[in-house]
Order: sequence, then structure tokens, then C-alpha cells
Amino acid sequence: MDYHIDELISEEKINARIDELAGQLNKDYEGKELHLIVILKGSVFFACELAKKLTIPVTMDFMSVSSYGDGMVSAGEITVKKELDEDIYDKDVLIVEDILDSGVTLYNLRILLAARMPKTLKIITLLDKKDNHEADVKADYVGFDIPNKFVVGYGLDYAQQHRNLPYVGVVVED
Repeated sequence: MDYHIDELISEEKINARIDELAGQLNKDYEGKELHLIVILKGSVFFACELAKKLTIPVTMDFMSVSSYGDGMVSAGEITVKKELDEDIYDKDVLIVEDILDSGVTLYNLRILLAARMPKTLKIITLLDKKDNHEADVKADYVGFDIPNKFVVGYGLDYAQQHRNLPYVGVVVED
């Protein structure tokens, strides 16, 4: 497929929004320690920039998950490719996602993590495709609402390419 990438959200806008989100988290979690669960691979860019701007105590862990099945969604099941290294019992936990698309994987991940009894469990996502949600899941903190288009950059990839773009762009077929 021949394609090009049109910039959707500039690096400057992303940085400014991450500043705002970090400010809100610093306020909401004042006096607490926040445990970030970064969902690999795409969320690493967002999580690192966010964490650098947090003034509250922060710990981080990483998890890799995917929806279960061969294109058909099996409710309540996900495949965990990389498990957490730390127990989240009685912690204030924030799941860090790059994009909330259909929401199926995140919905199931939230159920899995809630069963481990964290003190609180919330979700932050850089991007939210609200028009594409198939599962009943909402992020507590959203960077940008975006249209239902295929996007890359700032951690998001197309065939493992373009994660390193400093902006979010739409893939457009030529």
C-alpha cells in the first residue's frame, strides 16, 4: 500500500496537553503515590513524557496484553503477553494507554486489574476514538478526542513503523 501521513496533532499541542494532564494528576493525587501501568508498546512515549511532569511520587510497571481470539472478541478474555512485575493491591493505579479505540482490550484489562484489588483504578489515554467504542469503557483522563481514522506517531505504529514520529498523523492511502 502506498500512503503518506498527514499531521493531525502537532508535537507542540501534544506537549501542551501532557502538561495539562500532569497538572490535573498532580492535583488529583496530591499527597498520594501513583502507580502507573504502562501498556506496551505504544504507550511508552506518552507515559515517559507524562511521568517527567508529575511532581507526586510515581512508580511504574509495564504490561503487554491483546484481545483474545482470531478477530472475534471473547468477552472477558485477554492474552497477557507481559505480566506486571509488582503487586497492585491497595495502590492508586493509573492505566496509561496510547489510544482508546474499540475499547475491548482495555475493558477486559480493567476487569483483570480490578480483581487484584487496587485502592483506585483509573485510565488515562492520549487519544480517544469515541465514535469507534465497542465496549463500555471510558478513560478518566483524555488527551485528545480524534476521528475514527488510522493514526500513527507518538508511539502508535503501522507495521511497527512510525512510532518515533513526534506528532500524531493520519495514514492516507495514495
